[in-house]
Amino acid sequence: MLTPEAKAELEKQQYRIVGSHSAVKTCGWTKNMINGEGGCYKLKFYGIMSNQCMQMTTSISCANRCTFCWRGYKAPVSKEWKWGVDDPNMILEESKKAHQKLLIGFKGSPVANKTAYEKSNQIRHVALSLTGEPITYPRMNELIDGFHKDNVSTFLVTNSQYPEQIKNLKPITQLYCSVDAPTKEMLKEVDRPLFPDFWERMLLSLDYLAQKKQRTCIRLTMIKHINMTALDEYADLITRGSPDFIEVKAYMHVGPSQERLSKENMPLHEEVVVFSKELVQHLPEYEIVSEHIASRVVMFAKKKYKVDGVWKTWIDFPKFHQLYDEFLLTGKEFTSEDYRLKTPQVGLSGKGTLHDMPEEKRKKYLAEHPEAHVFVDEKTQEMSFYEG
Repeated sequence: MLTPEAKAELEKQQYRIVGSHSAVKTCGWTKNMINGEGGCYKLKFYGIMSNQCMQMTTSISCANRCTFCWRGYKAPVSKEWKWGVDDPNMILEESKKAHQKLLIGFKGSPVANKTAYEKSNQIRHVALSLTGEPITYPRMNELIDGFHKDNVSTFLVTNSQYPEQIKNLKPITQLYCSVDAPTKEMLKEVDRPLFPDFWERMLLSLDYLAQKKQRTCIRLTMIKHINMTALDEYADLITRGSPDFIEVKAYMHVGPSQERLSKENMPLHEEVVVFSKELVQHLPEYEIVSEHIASRVVMFAKKKYKVDGVWKTWIDFPKFHQLYDEFLLTGKEFTSEDYRLKTPQVGLSGKGTLHDMPEEKRKKYLAEHPEAHVFVDEKTQEMSFYEG
C-alpha cells in the first residue's frame, strides 16, 4: 500500500506502521494526560481516559483528499481495497505493542504522573480515526470483536463514503460520520472526493447511521470563510443521520493542510460557539451540552440524554462490554440508552473559566473539586477545567 517514500514520511511524523496497511500514532492528549496536563474532549464529553486510549487506523488509504486534513498528499488514495488483508488478531496485538513502545519514554520522565503512565499500559479505548479510512478494512468486524473481548471500547470515524460498510458494521461503542459541508458543491470543494457519486454516498451513509441502535455522532469540521454557512442545509443532513451527538469542531491549521488553507481559515473557539448556538436553533431535538476550549469543539446531544434534568452523555464501559457479550451469545439487541452515565460537567464557559475567576474563587473551586483536571492552552494561556 505504501511507497518507501510515503512510509518514510509517516515514520518521520512518529507513525508506526503495523503490517501492510495499518498504523499507530500517539495522540497529543495521551501524552498530556500522562504528564498531568488534562485529557481530550472525549474525556470531558464521554468519559474516555486519554492516557488509556490508543489512536490507530486499519487503512492508511482514503477516498478523499480533504483540504483540511493533516495527511500529506503522498499518502495513498483509492476507492476500493486493492491490497492484501492482514489478520485482525495480528493488527490488534502489534498495534498495542507499537503504542506502548511509543510511550516507554514516559517511564523515566521526571514530569510524568507515574500512576497515569502505569495505567497507560492497560489500553481501554481505541480511536480508529488516525488517518485514511479505517472502515474499508475488510475484516473490521473481527477486529472489533477482538477489541471488545479485551474490554477495549471502540470509537470509529468514517468519511461517509462507504455506506455498505456502515450498514454491515457490528455494534461499536460510538460511530462517527463526518459531514464536511452542507451542499454538494461545497463538499466537492472541501473533500476533493474520488467517487463521482460522493454526495449520494454520504446521504446513504447518513440513512444507515440513523438505523444504528448504539451511540452515533456527526462531526462537522468548521473551516472559516468556507463551510461555516447554510445552517438549514446542515440541519437537514444532521436530521437525516439522526445522531445521538453532534461535534462542531474547528479546523486546525497543522501539518500539510497549511499548504492548502491559511491560518485565517482556523476559527477561534468563540466563533465555533457562535456558529453552534445558531445551528442548534435549527435542531429542535438537540441541546448544546458542553465544550472543550483547547480543542475548539462544542458538543450537542439529543434531549433523550437529559434524564430528570441531568445530562448522561458519559459511557458506562463495563455495561457496554456486558451488553456486547450478550449480543454475541444470544443476538439480544441493545441501545445507546442502555450504557449511559452522568456527565460530570456541562455548559458553555463563557467567561467562567478558571483563568477568569478571581484568585480566591479559583482556589476555593480547586479545594472543593480535588478531582478537577486543569489544562492551559499554550497559545492563549487560557485555563479551563472539567471533572473526571
